[in-house]
Order: sequence, then structure tokens, then C-alpha cells
Amino acid sequence: MRMVDLIEKKRDGKELSKEEIDFIIKNYTNGDIPDYQMSAFAMAVFFQDMTTEERANFTMAMVESGDQIDLSAIEGIKVDKHSTGGVGDTTTLVLAPLVAALDVPVAKMSGRGLGHTGGTIDKLEAVEGFHVEITSEEFIDLVNKNKVAVIGQSGNLTPADKKLYGLRDVTATVNSIPLIASSIMSKKIAAGADAIVLDVKTGAGAFMKTTEEAEALAKAMVDIGNAVGRNTMAVISDMSQPLGFAIGNALEIKEAIDTLKGEGPKDLEELCYVLGSHMVYLAGKAETLEDARAKLQEVIKNGKALEVFKTFLSAQGGDGSVVDNPEKLPQAKYVSDIKAEKDGYVSEITANEIGTAAMLLGAGRATKESEIDLAVGLMLRKKVGEKVTAGEAIVTMYSNSENNEEVAKKVLEAYSISSDPVTAPPLVYKEIKK
Repeated sequence: MRMVDLIEKKRDGKELSKEEIDFIIKNYTNGDIPDYQMSAFAMAVFFQDMTTEERANFTMAMVESGDQIDLSAIEGIKVDKHSTGGVGDTTTLVLAPLVAALDVPVAKMSGRGLGHTGGTIDKLEAVEGFHVEITSEEFIDLVNKNKVAVIGQSGNLTPADKKLYGLRDVTATVNSIPLIASSIMSKKIAAGADAIVLDVKTGAGAFMKTTEEAEALAKAMVDIGNAVGRNTMAVISDMSQPLGFAIGNALEIKEAIDTLKGEGPKDLEELCYVLGSHMVYLAGKAETLEDARAKLQEVIKNGKALEVFKTFLSAQGGDGSVVDNPEKLPQAKYVSDIKAEKDGYVSEITANEIGTAAMLLGAGRATKESEIDLAVGLMLRKKVGEKVTAGEAIVTMYSNSENNEEVAKKVLEAYSISSDPVTAPPLVYKEIKK
């Protein structure tokens, strides 16, 4: 088998066999296929696409290129949730304890963030003492005992994907449905979940800007998951504006606590109910989605979900008392309001611009080497569709430096205010199932 022949075959729109795909991934990972040939192959895929079978085989070849997490020692059906990312996306912090409160095992492997705010691990480290440096045995024991634990990503999970992603980034082949779908799904499958719920974002703050693009990606990932024996479904949700109110690590922990008390932002709460219902249903803990939702609402109402969050934090070295005393979380020195410049209705909040403003405060990483300030961030006071008056606070800024004119300017530029009433966008557009 020669790589040049396989590039030609895909260039001409023909379907590659499992053996041919395995050959490509194995030899690219071990260095026998050079970057220039893999670049040509990625471009051929970009233009010619892949069949459902090719996509599944490509994904599994990347899974098999490195470590695979064995979760078989954990009792029950392990359900994972993946979001394609956005601004203020606090769902994992709420969902993990929420579904665990219904005896659904949540064995979460998470990474650190590069961008607007930290990743799930960075956010959790806003709780003093919390750590993810635990052995696989401790991880499994914690999930069996408490139904929830979080561990850092394995260094050798899907090395083929890491190598290929770096190449796609510099060859204009990132935005390819089969390559994006196989990249995401290879990591989820290698992480060992039995079932997967995908939250595919669409809108200005998402990678997929239109609902059509988001639907194509969601369907591709659902097809891959089900083709390789993982029960998979997707929810397409809005990211034209930030989700919830908080953008910033400690601020998002506080918002997660509020949501688990039933006092959080309505959009965040609703999305957690939608995603959580599917997780509970796929885990076999409810007969219907309606039944699953009712059970989730009950564990928020009776305080069990909040108690599970406290136990989870404490079990991994964190100060669980922050659940009852959120003021123990890192606090910013300076708190100031950014005010509306005119009367009207919020017609748009450009999520990416708000995210960048939070990063400028120090809430996220501009580069891998950047240090995160866990205390800083932004709290939205007005969302799309709400009425504002000139001089009224639209965002509260939490900062550890006095000079934040650039941040305030970016926030004001992100808000559009219309003189006419505006309807807020729908939160959930569609659900994709096998």
C-alpha cells in the first residue's frame, strides 16, 4: 500500500476501506507518512467528504492510535456529555452532580481551557484544594462511591488526532465536517463512555455559525457514535449570546451553585434539564424524557444535587463548604458596572466579543503559557430581548486591576441596543437521534 495511491483514490471521490484508513492513521502517527502527504489527504477529504462508514473507521483508527480508558469496573451505564464550546458554558459544572444525584455514573475526563475562560478543570480549581491528579484506580473508586469524579486528560489519548489537528490548523482544513466529527468523537470514545450526549452550539459565539452547519456536524457525530456501538444523540443549542450570566472561573462556580439550588439563570437551567434528561434516559434511569426531567427537578428541589456537588468537591481535596459559603471562592479587588449608553432593548450580545473581554481581564488564556486569574470575569445583567435605560448596568466587571477601559469598550461594542422590542432567540433548535 502506498500513501500516494490512497490520496489519489480519495481525491477522485472513491471510498477508502477500513484497512486503507488504518494504514494511513497508523503510519502517520508513527512518522512514516510525512506531513505533506497527510496535508494532501486532508485537503482531498475537505473537498470529497467521507461516507458514514469511512467516518466511523477513521474515528476508530484515531481511537486505537493511543490509550483507551477502561471504565468497565464502574457500575452502570456511563454517559458522557460534550459541548462544542461557547461563552459562559457552565453546563458541565451543573450536569455532573445533577445527573449523579440520580445514580447515573459521571466519569468525566476534562482539559484546561485556551480562550475566553478556563476549561472545566480550571473552573473547579477555583475551589481551594480541588485537584484532578488522581490515579485511574482512585478515579474509578470515586465514581463507584459518589457517582461522579473528574480526572485530567491522558497524555496519550488519540495522539493521531493531536498530530492531525495541528496540521489542519495550518493547511486551511479545520472546517471539514468529517474531520471535525471524527476529532471530537475519537476523544469521547477513547474516554470510555457507553453513551454520549452532544451539545452542538450554533450562532455568533459558536464554531458552527448557522443551524444548517450545526445540524450537519451533529448528524455526523451521532452517526459515528452509533456506528461504533455508543448510544449517541445531539442537541443543537443557541450560542448567539453567552449562556447564563457568568463568564469567569469562580463566577461560574457560583452560578453553578445557584443553578443547583434552583436559583440560576433560566437559560442555563433549561439547557441543563434538556441535556440532563437525555443523559438520565440513556443511562436507563427513566422510562421517558418527561420522567427524567421530573426526577432532575426533584433532586434540585430536595437539595440532593447540591449535596452531591459538595461531596464531589470534598472527595477531590476541595473545600466543599464553598457550596454554603460562596464568598470563600476567589474574590476580585475591583467590582464596577458597565452602563448602557441609551434607552432601548438589547437586540444582540456578540458572544465572542464578551468572551474576549473576559480574557483581557485574565479569565482565560491567550496562549498555553498564560496564567489564569480565577477571580475575574463578567456578569451579564441584561440579555437579548430585555429593556434597558441609559445609565443602567448591563454588565458587572470583576477585576484585579484598575485600568479596564479596553474591556469596557469591548463590552459596549458587543451589545447592540434597538429602539424596537426584540424577541430572544430560541434556546434549543433541534434534537438529532439515530
